[in-house]
Amino acid sequence: MTMTRPDSDAIRALQGLADRRPSVRLRAALAVGTAPDPRFVDKLVERCAIEPEFFVRDMLTWALTRHPLSLTLPGLFREVRSERAQARSQALHTLSKIGDRQAWPAITRALLSDADDEVARSAWRAAVVLVPEGEESALATVLATQLGRGERGTQLSLSQALVALGEVIVPALRVATTVPDPRVRAHALATQRLLRDPDAGFESAIEEAKRVAALTGAPRTDDENRADR
Repeated sequence: MTMTRPDSDAIRALQGLADRRPSVRLRAALAVGTAPDPRFVDKLVERCAIEPEFFVRDMLTWALTRHPLSLTLPGLFREVRSERAQARSQALHTLSKIGDRQAWPAITRALLSDADDEVARSAWRAAVVLVPEGEESALATVLATQLGRGERGTQLSLSQALVALGEVIVPALRVATTVPDPRVRAHALATQRLLRDPDAGFESAIEEAKRVAALTGAPRTDDENRADR
């Protein structure tokens, strides 16, 4: 529930959110979340877009989750369309923590394939939390278009998001194991292994999958195709 406080306390907390010291910003975000106030929502959202410290950003997100959806969602919907990558990423992260499915329309295909890896990873995590019942298979198909993307951390995030959807990902992964790109095939095979064995380490899964992908599913050469005629 919303609590009121003297204007002097509100001003002090607002100033704290912009203090040059991370410890002060952290305490200010904690204070705002502990005693929610509608006057802070816009400032919390704005600060998420520029806050350099991870732990402070996480506290800002927590503080936003303590406020009514009617106040937080409009600002977060605006931020996922921001030109600033951090604004998009943190807004998506906050939507995933709020976990209300009325935020699902904000998770667009453009965000799921965002050029910035951190934004895309946040979108993947938010999508599997917010996807409405019955739309998991369609989401898996979209997520599968990102297989083979980025470095190991990005690939692990995508595999974890896919595995969280469960068995509905099997058809999309099966298709991905047949494409010409060995990175895509290897990533799909590693994700299949993680689906079967969630305790399998991603590093070992991807290394094994790379060996398999190198031996299978490679496109045929022109000479091979002519030999079959």
